[in-house]
Amino acid sequence: MSLFESELKVINIGLESFRQGLTDSGVKSVQAGFKPPLSAETALFAKVEKHAARIRKANENALSRVLAAKPALVGMGRALDIIPGMKKDLILHAGPPVTWARMCGPMRGGIMAALMYEGLAKNPAEAEKLAVSGKIRYSPCHEHGAVGPMAGIISASMPVFIVKNEAAGNYAYATQNEGLGKVLRYGAYSPEVIERLKWMETALYPTLKAAIGLLGRIDLKAMVAQALHMGDEVHNRNRAGTSLFYRAIAPAVIKTCRDTETAAKVLEFINGNDHFFLNLSMALSKVSLDAGRDVKDSSLVVVMARNGTDFGVQLSGTGGRWFTGPAQVPDALYFPGYTKADANPDIGDSAITETNGLGGFAIAAAPAIVQFVGGTAADAMNYTLAMYEITAGENNVYKIP
Repeated sequence: MSLFESELKVINIGLESFRQGLTDSGVKSVQAGFKPPLSAETALFAKVEKHAARIRKANENALSRVLAAKPALVGMGRALDIIPGMKKDLILHAGPPVTWARMCGPMRGGIMAALMYEGLAKNPAEAEKLAVSGKIRYSPCHEHGAVGPMAGIISASMPVFIVKNEAAGNYAYATQNEGLGKVLRYGAYSPEVIERLKWMETALYPTLKAAIGLLGRIDLKAMVAQALHMGDEVHNRNRAGTSLFYRAIAPAVIKTCRDTETAAKVLEFINGNDHFFLNLSMALSKVSLDAGRDVKDSSLVVVMARNGTDFGVQLSGTGGRWFTGPAQVPDALYFPGYTKADANPDIGDSAITETNGLGGFAIAAAPAIVQFVGGTAADAMNYTLAMYEITAGENNVYKIP
């Protein structure tokens, strides 16, 4: 007990940003210069260091393009008609490229659901048989300017949001969010899943398309900036973002939808799905980061994505090349009776929000969600501060209150 009866003398040997919590508590500390040994070859680091000034300048260029992006929701359309390179026999998925043989269960289930939704299979057995037949092709969403949560499945008939970067003119695409429970993105393919997808295609989609058409555009960048000040980090918590979207779209839905029952169901669906804004958050992040692509010598990360088997990144200066490693099982809270051993490795394109400085990088803005991911409000602050160690700069619009 005598240890705590005298003034503490603390030496921090971790990230320097970890000292912030001590400083805020009035505890004096010393930062040690320790860095863990790196396993990579010394020659590689020497080569990088030789070109450090050039890389730094390239990163500043790429980052300026990302920060200058002006993402806006400008319309909707069918994937086959809108997404570049989309074909009837092509299914897009989350993460880097992966074959059926290496796909995880949730991704396989999502593909089976998509095949039944498209009318290419009558039941799960037929869907699985078709999926392995070689008649269906698979490609990452990211290679077609699109993003998808969890399994990230996009098939030809699925409606997608169209998000435009009004500063550079590039586009990104994302499906409508299904909500929670038994949904395709988690790998479910029961009749209720297909029924909901059909309703989203025949009722939700045309209603929202008409409403967005009336509005002309919705400024998503301003919406995210405001949501961050309302408790969202716009990845796992999207309650504020969804509410702001609802406020923007509801009057236009009432004005453009002649069937009051359909209008009511559409608005009830959005209002009852706190994750509805997630897909838009992903698309606006995608369109912003794509603006920073193809800057020679830049090491700025423009994609982080997982397919449940592999984790992959793409860099601004290396074009469409994927750098991959095994997807990890995250530390998280689990439902009663389940443990980390029961979990599938990480999956989804939603890490594009973190790539854009949102999500986990901005978790200090969302104290309400800390319990969901495990930890305390102080942990959330430290996570955000730690991200300064691996980021190229600070966003000039997305601010934490």
